[in-house]
Amino acid sequence: MIKVYVSSVIDAPADLVWAQIRDFNGLPRWTPFVADSRIEGGRAPDTVGCVRHFRLKDGGTIREQLLTLSDYDFQCTYSILESPMDVENYVATLKLTPVTDGGRTFAEWWAEFDCAPEREGELAQHIGQGVFQAALDSLKTLVRR
Repeated sequence: MIKVYVSSVIDAPADLVWAQIRDFNGLPRWTPFVADSRIEGGRAPDTVGCVRHFRLKDGGTIREQLLTLSDYDFQCTYSILESPMDVENYVATLKLTPVTDGGRTFAEWWAEFDCAPEREGELAQHIGQGVFQAALDSLKTLVRR
């Protein structure tokens, strides 16, 4: 099992950043690579167990299920149900921690998953930098004061 971890400081209060992230259907608004998204079955996007089905700008599609959502902890966990990345047992967590000095946010995003051994390095780089860091950089721009 591989673990990918990325962290960043966002120059905005945690509650403002969380307002973007907690909408499990909001990826097109704050990531640079998601074209559109919908929640299956008409469920609310903050309902644990809901499934988001989104299309990437490159044409691929991904289905993910929301496993946990905590407004108190500013944290959500989700799993990948279907993806073109060919990963298994993928579970990721995105957590925000308020930085009281300056009203900023410490963001952490990590995932654990299984894949073919020869793809570990490629997928770790793609998920860590191409997905997590790229999304956090985009989020920084969106919530910049």
